[in-house]
Amino acid sequence: MVSSRKTGTNRRRPGSVSIRDVASRAGVSIATVSRAVNGISSVNPELAERVWKAIEEVGYLPNTQARALVSGRSRMLGLIVSEITNPFFPELVQEFENLAVAQGYEVLIGSTNYEQARTESLIRRMMQRNVDGVAVMTFGIEEELVQKLVEREFPLVFVDAGPDLPNIRIIKVDYGEGIRQGVQHLATLGHRQIAFISGPLRLRSAVARRDAFRKSMAELGLAVPSENLVEGTHTMEGGMAATEKLLALKDLPTAIMCSNDMTAIGVLHELYRTTHKVPDDISVLGFDDIHLAQFMLPPLTTVQMSCKELAAAAVEALRAGIESDNPKADRKEWRIPTQLIVRQSSSFPRGSLPALAKTAPAMRQSG
Repeated sequence: MVSSRKTGTNRRRPGSVSIRDVASRAGVSIATVSRAVNGISSVNPELAERVWKAIEEVGYLPNTQARALVSGRSRMLGLIVSEITNPFFPELVQEFENLAVAQGYEVLIGSTNYEQARTESLIRRMMQRNVDGVAVMTFGIEEELVQKLVEREFPLVFVDAGPDLPNIRIIKVDYGEGIRQGVQHLATLGHRQIAFISGPLRLRSAVARRDAFRKSMAELGLAVPSENLVEGTHTMEGGMAATEKLLALKDLPTAIMCSNDMTAIGVLHELYRTTHKVPDDISVLGFDDIHLAQFMLPPLTTVQMSCKELAAAAVEALRAGIESDNPKADRKEWRIPTQLIVRQSSSFPRGSLPALAKTAPAMRQSG
């Protein structure tokens, strides 16, 4: 008869292993194990290493709730995003979680989907879980949500703008530089009739990007007719609807710049259904540089706003507010650069000499 007992190991079910087992295995007191688990700096590094080695050997799982009671911190970060269907946000969430976990924090994630009732439910859930701080990465936070969070008096990180309070830190995205590079890129190619599809203008980030486009065009002495400024929804469907409006204009723009990549993908799709080719007839630029952008046909020229840099800034800013001994505790602002990524969706304007010279060889071959 074969025994069901395994030999050669002292490991037991995690639930049956206690802090006493860890202390016995490491040869230290229960108090030392508790201090090591809770990351208290007074613990000798060698003792801490012995404790964590013992934890691994006996299979002990520290009680996070108990740790929170001892340390006063849950070591949990809240992350609020606008919507999970836009590929930009899952990329941001993944980067944020990877960084937070590597630094000893867990992450509680929620998506507002721009719905007030859902937002309030999300806030209550985060409060109930006693998160140490919240990064609000919605690029257009509602004022009511700001007030609800600020009243809780714990570390908060906002994108673009937030209340001027001691527990608030801001991540500022340099929309202007990236959009300026995009406009100058198109102007250098010879484009003068450039349209812009914004995001919902109730969002600060959408207004900031539209205003940056206007300013960049003005710097080059280029006019922007009102009909060339179309409000979108930051979705593919919004990009398609906005393109329909632009295609109905008497003077069709030679280039379309978009407030985000999802809009630009919608533009590409709508133009594919017409006789207008990208970039031969119309150049298209996006904003964000989501992973999908490089795989579009043609690959999308876009302004990059790095998810990795945003996530790193958010985690760093939260830790600066949470950890009293953090070297960046006094810092209140983090800046995120943007830059143009040139791919194949932008080229010379239709009818220009460079465009004609570019198509001439193909025409001769087909002839």
